[in-house]
Amino acid sequence: MDLNQWFQKGLTVDGYINAMTTNKDEMLSIYKQLTLTDEDKNKLEALRPQKLRAIVLSEDWCGDAMLNNPILLRIAEAAGMEVRFALRDSNLELMDQYLTNGASRAIPIFIFINEEGNEVGVWGPRAPEMQAFVMEKRATLPDKDAEDFQDKQMEMYKNLRATYQTDASIWQTVVNSILSVLIK
Repeated sequence: MDLNQWFQKGLTVDGYINAMTTNKDEMLSIYKQLTLTDEDKNKLEALRPQKLRAIVLSEDWCGDAMLNNPILLRIAEAAGMEVRFALRDSNLELMDQYLTNGASRAIPIFIFINEEGNEVGVWGPRAPEMQAFVMEKRATLPDKDAEDFQDKQMEMYKNLRATYQTDASIWQTVVNSILSVLIK
């Protein structure tokens, strides 16, 4: 199946949001709070003539999707870009073409396509700076065999989620990372 077909098959933004059962309020909170800079808006406005579209491989339970998807939606608005969502777990044929490090079904993955359905860029699952941030947090966890590993890991994820929802500097880091793919 070509990327135009995947795009057409995808859920609209409203369809995806309305179907969400996890992280919906958190994702919408980031979306409502995020304001793009004038500089970013100008860069994105310049992309409008390209009529780019985005296919988003995602699942609502994913914390990285909770952070990154609303940022993409703001970017898409500024660039006049239509977005469609493909749920990872029911679209493995597509997902397996966009594995992280050739092995992991990490999400979200943003596939940017032109009018002809040609891929013009891929982003995800995290901005490089966010990957380093998460790895730094993981490095503080006890050994996986430790009795308190599970509790400490859950606490780390809870803290990450809270930071994702409130730290505007993280949002700008993600904006910059996505823009680096879109604006070459």
